[in-house]
Amino acid sequence: MKVINVIGLGYIGLPTSLMFATHGYRVRGVDINEKLVELLKSGGATFEEKGLLDLYKKALTKKISFATEIQSGDTYIIAVPTPYDEESKKIDTKYIKAAVESVLKVCQNNTFLIIESTISPGTIDKHIRPLVSEYEKKRKIRIHISHCPERIIPGNMVYELVHNSRTIGVDRIEVGEEIKILYKSFCQAEMVITSIKVAEITKVVENTFRDVNIAFANELAQIAHSAEIDVYEIIKIANMHPRVKILQPGPGVGGHCLPVDPWFLVGDFPNQTPLIKQARLVNDSMPSYVIERVTEIAFKFDIPFSRIGLYGISYKENVDDYRQSPTLQILNLKNNSFARDVKVFDPFIQKNLFQNQYFDFQNFLDDIDIIVVMQAHNHLLENQDSLKEKIIFDTKATLIKSENIYHF
Repeated sequence: MKVINVIGLGYIGLPTSLMFATHGYRVRGVDINEKLVELLKSGGATFEEKGLLDLYKKALTKKISFATEIQSGDTYIIAVPTPYDEESKKIDTKYIKAAVESVLKVCQNNTFLIIESTISPGTIDKHIRPLVSEYEKKRKIRIHISHCPERIIPGNMVYELVHNSRTIGVDRIEVGEEIKILYKSFCQAEMVITSIKVAEITKVVENTFRDVNIAFANELAQIAHSAEIDVYEIIKIANMHPRVKILQPGPGVGGHCLPVDPWFLVGDFPNQTPLIKQARLVNDSMPSYVIERVTEIAFKFDIPFSRIGLYGISYKENVDDYRQSPTLQILNLKNNSFARDVKVFDPFIQKNLFQNQYFDFQNFLDDIDIIVVMQAHNHLLENQDSLKEKIIFDTKATLIKSENIYHF
C-alpha cells in the first residue's frame, strides 16, 4: 500500500491527510510546528471544522502518523502557506521552497511531488523546477512535479474535498493519470488534467474573480449609502437578470485566499492588472469604511467608542479561522482610537487575541450600546432577542430584526 507524505498540517494539509488515511492509504503527516504535531499525536484536533473530528477519529484507527521530520518515500503532497511580499506584491516562496528542498534530500527515485499550495503563475518554473533539477542530477533520481491546487473552504472542507472538482497540472499526461488515481480514492467530482502553468493560473483566477465581484458590490454599497437607497434591494433586483450575479457587500475580505491570490497576478503582471489591483484596494479599504460608518452612528447617538462592540473575529461565518479577517484588520490599525477602545466578541474564538476581547456574550452586551455585526454566525440569530435594546450596524445583512438597525 502506497504511503502518502503530507507536508504542512494546517487548514488544507490536515483534512487532506485524514481523507487519504480513511480511503486506503498510509499517511505520514509532517509539520515543523512541534506543539501542533504533539497535539495531533495525542488525539486532539487543531481547529474546529464540520465533520473533521469524526474524520480524525476514523483516521486514527487506520495507519496515519504525525512527525516534524520528513521521511524517505515516493509520494509527497505539499500544503504549506504561500504569502505575498507586501511591497512587490509577488509571492513569497520561502515556505514552499524549504518544504520542497527537505523532500528532495530524502525522497526516492520516481517520486511524485504534488504541490497543493496556491502559487502564482510560473512559480514552479521559476522557483521549484531549478531545485528539482539540481537534486535530480546530484542524486541521479527522477522527480515528477505536479500542481493540484486545493479548492476547499473552512466550514465545508470535508464535503468539498469529496465533491469539488480537481485540477491536476503536470508535464506528462501519464503522470497526471497516476495522480488522478490517488485523488479518485475519495474525490467524486470531475478531475481535469492540464499543464502546470494552466493549473497555477486557474486557481488564482478563481479567487480573483470573486475578489473583483465583491469589490464591485462594496462600491455599490458606498454608492447606495450616498444616494440613500438600499444596496441589497439593488443587488436583488439586478440579479433577477439571467446574466447578472452580483455577490454581497461586506466589511472586507479575509482568509488566506482572496486577500492574497489576486496580488500574485498584480505582482507578476503589473501592466495588465489595473482592474484587479483596484479591486484589491477597494476591498482592503472596507474595514476603514466600517469605522467611518460606525463613527457616524456613534456621533448621532453621542456614544463613545468604548461602548461599541464588534461581533465576530473570524473571516467566515461559523468557523474559528480568523486569518486576515476584516475585524483583525480593524483592530490592527495603528494610532486609531476606535481600534484601541472598541470591544470584541466571537463565540468561535476562545484564544485571547486582544485586550478588550470578551468570552461571555452577555458580559459583552452589558458593556456596549452599539453592536457591529462583522460576521453572521448562527449564534447571533439564535440570541437576537438579547439585542433589542442595542443599536445595530449589520455589515453582513443577517436576518436580525430591530428598530435601531443600520446597514451599508
